Amino acid sequence: MRLFNLPLLGLCITLAACQSNEAPQAAAAAPALTISDHLIATENTQWLAPLPFLGGAERLQISAKSLQLIDQDGQVVSELPGRFAALDHRADVEGVLVATVDKKRQQALLTRLDGQRQWSAPRYLPKTDFAIEGLCLYRDEARNDLLFLVGEEGIGEQWLVAERGQPLAQARRVRALSLPPSSSRCQVDDRSASLYVNEEGVGLWRYEAGAEAPLQREPVEMVTPFGALQASADGMAVLPDALLLLDAHAANLHLFQRHAEQWQRAGVLSLASLDKPEGISARASAQGLDLLLVDEQGARSASLNWQPHKSPAPPLIPMLTPQVQTDVAPSLGDAADDPAIWVNPTHPERSRVLGTDKQGGLLVYDLAGKQVQDLRVGRLNNVDLRPGFTLGSRQVDLAVASNRDTNSLHLFAIDRSSGVLADIGQVATPLKEIYGLCLFQNRDGAIDAIVNDKDGTFLQYRLSGTHGKARGELLRRFNTASQPEGCVADDRNQRLYIGEEDVAVWALDARAEAPATFTQVIAVGGPLKDDIEGLGLYHGDTRDYLVISSQGNDSYVVVEAQAPYRLRGSFRIGLNAARGIDGASETDGLDISSANLGGPWSKGLLVVQDGRKRMPEDNQNYKYVPWTAVAAALGLE
Repeated sequence: MRLFNLPLLGLCITLAACQSNEAPQAAAAAPALTISDHLIATENTQWLAPLPFLGGAERLQISAKSLQLIDQDGQVVSELPGRFAALDHRADVEGVLVATVDKKRQQALLTRLDGQRQWSAPRYLPKTDFAIEGLCLYRDEARNDLLFLVGEEGIGEQWLVAERGQPLAQARRVRALSLPPSSSRCQVDDRSASLYVNEEGVGLWRYEAGAEAPLQREPVEMVTPFGALQASADGMAVLPDALLLLDAHAANLHLFQRHAEQWQRAGVLSLASLDKPEGISARASAQGLDLLLVDEQGARSASLNWQPHKSPAPPLIPMLTPQVQTDVAPSLGDAADDPAIWVNPTHPERSRVLGTDKQGGLLVYDLAGKQVQDLRVGRLNNVDLRPGFTLGSRQVDLAVASNRDTNSLHLFAIDRSSGVLADIGQVATPLKEIYGLCLFQNRDGAIDAIVNDKDGTFLQYRLSGTHGKARGELLRRFNTASQPEGCVADDRNQRLYIGEEDVAVWALDARAEAPATFTQVIAVGGPLKDDIEGLGLYHGDTRDYLVISSQGNDSYVVVEAQAPYRLRGSFRIGLNAARGIDGASETDGLDISSANLGGPWSKGLLVVQDGRKRMPEDNQNYKYVPWTAVAAALGLE
């Protein structure tokens, strides 16, 4: 690195615009910026956090011919030859993961810098169909490393590139991104899982960075007259509680403070003495923030005596990984909905998972996730099953689904030796919009179907097949005040759990002859975010658990399935980098079996619907998670 002496530049460039009235530091001293009089001859440079194993090295930079590690004296201590553009990194206790673009090959690459200051051989991502304008890394709560690529005309991509800082042998594309058409820069705040992307002449946008997140944006700061930017959103630096944004043509640095999960303006600093500042890197220091400011002349180090108020870290929700995913549903769009687990009575390892395709039928999968049957019988929404149904002269297991084409109960016989399903007919209902469904088997072995309508109506039918034909007798009717869907029956304790989507989970007596008296299990609010969707029941050796799909925050809430229904915690299902399986989000239905199905399912199996299929993007499917993982994460008995 070469240093050039220049006239001393504006040592205390003070606050140039008023602070927000709501900003937490409104009463504090105005931030002041001190810029070094030394010019660092590079256009792309980033601070490293203090890393003892790198022996005093403090930043990364791209020179004309290499990617360099620079020490505190400005000396190059290690370099990777090549012509590079764009730069981001994530550090851990053993090394630094670095992402950049090989200009000659026009490809993004990953390399790792270890404690001996050695670079690993580059791992290249597949060549994109667009020129890469910018890139940024994101390390999620499970320490998966994902890379965002920002391209021309609003084209972008997200890739899974490393696990715990170690580059994968083969990167996997998670999803395509539709970004603003004039974007060139991005940064990610790992703690809040926030992706920030600029739009030239418009402003700065925030997206959810998680692999399962929806592609929805919200404005952070806009160009006047809609915001405080005078010209554009250019370089940015993101820390857990601070956002620094350059407005290059106006030569201003905008400061933002996180408060109550929102960014608030904390001030504007003039950078008029710099020549079109367009890049910035920041790290926390004892006095405030250390900055690297990049302009037409190169980069300068600076210090900012501003310490943003530290906001509490968001609560950690355990992240579990699926071990298996099913083949995708054959129908496009919102298709897969609700699973049910059939246990083979003699060969548990040959058990099956049934899953509805609400665009056209019922799917059957084995425990490896392979589809073994597809019954195109209509728009089936929810499905449940019970063993021991008399159909004429033979004993079968019974699966029942709600058929939205005919507003009927659709019945299927399951061969107890092979697991093969056969359509055995329908039972008509008076419902106008049939929706959710579950089965209950009383102590005499009789099987009831409990089905609901979107208007809150519940009907309970006693099912029979003694003459070889499916029949149903209506025994009970009750209502919720608003739309329900998911339900599950506890046969052992004769209890029924129903989900009123925007309100609560309720418990009541499952017996058809009993009054429908509701007891609240858990209400929306706190860990449970509407919509309430699928419900599943796990029968443990000493305690039973109710698992609820909390669709509003892509999580699963677990409560004890006995009064007073003690909350035991929540978990999410994230991607499995080793197996190349994406996580689960927007879950509709789920099911649980506590049976020993062998292998990873020896203590039971949880199956959930995945509303957003990623890595690669495809039709919806179902994910399998061992119950042992749930129990370990939440300390369940």
